[in-house]
Amino acid sequence: MGIGNQEAIRQMQSLMENVDEQLKNTFQNMHQGCPTGSYIQFLKARDWNVEKAHKMLVDCLKWRVENEIDNVLMRPIPADMYRAVRDSQLIGISGYTNEGLPVIAVGVGLSTHDKAPERYYVQSHIQMNEYRDRVILPMATKKHGRFIGTCVKVFDMTGLKISALNQLRLLTAISTIDDLNYPEKTDTYYIVNTPYVFSACWKIVKPLLQERTRKKIQVLQGCGRDELLKVMDLASLPHFCRKESSKSSRHNNAASTTENCFSLDHAFHQELYNFMKQQQAAVRDQSIAAPMRQGSFHVDIPEPDPDDARIARTIETQLHRLGNLNGVVVNSN
Repeated sequence: MGIGNQEAIRQMQSLMENVDEQLKNTFQNMHQGCPTGSYIQFLKARDWNVEKAHKMLVDCLKWRVENEIDNVLMRPIPADMYRAVRDSQLIGISGYTNEGLPVIAVGVGLSTHDKAPERYYVQSHIQMNEYRDRVILPMATKKHGRFIGTCVKVFDMTGLKISALNQLRLLTAISTIDDLNYPEKTDTYYIVNTPYVFSACWKIVKPLLQERTRKKIQVLQGCGRDELLKVMDLASLPHFCRKESSKSSRHNNAASTTENCFSLDHAFHQELYNFMKQQQAAVRDQSIAAPMRQGSFHVDIPEPDPDDARIARTIETQLHRLGNLNGVVVNSN
């Protein structure tokens, strides 16, 4: 790391000494014992401009306090509603890369976000972010004896259609929360099983992305199996990246439960939900004076970065154009 970057980190540290105790406390929950890692992520997100990075971090901490994010893992979504969320917001952790980074799989094309109120999708997404940052990444750091503060994401575009336009507002809200409050948490984005509708949008959107973001994105051929096996073992490969999954119904049935990392029955989601139930029970046992609200909670969606808003409008325009040209999109794989 260059001298300039080290000085930027030192300046961030100095500035953070002046924030109030409430913000300092939520920052401790956020950085989990490694404030330098958080400073670097916010500095990267603002191209190492200390003033902008500090403002971004303080705004994030205020958002955490105002929305009680520190307590979000103590508020499990009711079980029946949580299953509905998991069935329609396809995301999970399938394993780890060879370097120890968590592999987060996202079923972009087949997520419908239509089986539960929107607030539950936002709540669940934030809970997964917090569990990743407070439990998964610290465990990986301890296991490997070095700081691990990022993950890799594998986006499955299978089934992506023009109707994705209906989800754009919710997805933009979730993306804004990630960009402003969980920046630079992803090392690489792998995109697999791309249909025509993605390819058409990608040509338009790619030039609009910041170079830093563009370098992180790799669009792989087909299901991406061969490329992904260079960075992770077969056991960590998301189920939709395994060619065998399309060859037999027997394998598909197995993938729908234990191997399908989107399923509520998958070990990761069971661990996450049990963790939240335990956190909730611990709070009740301690008889904390201020009673906590149970179930869902309202989260303020920050205003998106102007560049991100422009990209969202571009995607919407492109999807509308494609919809007018061709109402039916066929997967090109």
